[in-house]
Amino acid sequence: MLVHPQFNPVAVAVGPLAIRWYGLMYLLAFVLVLVLGRWRIRQQPQAGWQVRQLDDLLSWGAMGVVLGGRLGYVLFYKPMYYLAHPLEITYVWQGGMSFHGGFLGVLLAMWWFARREGKSWLAVTDFIAPLVPLGLGAGRIGNFINGELWGRPTNVPWAMVFPNVDMLPRHPSELYEFGLEGLGLFTILWLFSSRPRPVGAVSALFLIGYGSFRFLVEFTREPDDFLGLLSLGLSMGQWLSLPMIIAGLFMMRWAYRRQSKA
Repeated sequence: MLVHPQFNPVAVAVGPLAIRWYGLMYLLAFVLVLVLGRWRIRQQPQAGWQVRQLDDLLSWGAMGVVLGGRLGYVLFYKPMYYLAHPLEITYVWQGGMSFHGGFLGVLLAMWWFARREGKSWLAVTDFIAPLVPLGLGAGRIGNFINGELWGRPTNVPWAMVFPNVDMLPRHPSELYEFGLEGLGLFTILWLFSSRPRPVGAVSALFLIGYGSFRFLVEFTREPDDFLGLLSLGLSMGQWLSLPMIIAGLFMMRWAYRRQSKA
């Protein structure tokens, strides 16, 4: 049985200034998108992307992640609490971000970017989708360092005790998500997008892949104590992932049918 190392969440502290590992993981995520995006631009000049456009897209995307992630958490997970404490919506240092909210925020940011640059919205999402998973993986490493979003009790040989929670052996679900939503999804999307695909197909595969991996991992992740399990014994994360899977399947079918008719 393993024991969580109980990392110090503060990476560097200089007087009253503290730089937290979780913040560094967000920074790493944006750096990975930038590096991979520039490599992709060099390798696929026919796509018509410029480095300047990538930099602009990253700026808009960062805003969408932060605002969407926070508002998503407020609306999806604790709407009544924040309705009673509206000022605390801005207390992002206390934690509380939703991937699905951040995802919607990024979609809106990319829609605005596409409109401003005269590009197809799906062409933009197809370009950015393979760059995202490693950043998601970095975020899950941040969760693991913080000892948060732990798993459900289990007897598997690699079970881990999180002393900040209790002394029960639990699934290290943050590491499962790192492996599936991060490394696994990146490999699938990178290989799939390395060859010409119909417009929208890469975005569709992202929706299917992330939604499926997240849905599966949620079976090992402890549900939020203030929500518990919802209808049909599913968690909030699973209910939010189902529309992603369904939308991805419809989009994939639409993309290939549209190509066959062209």
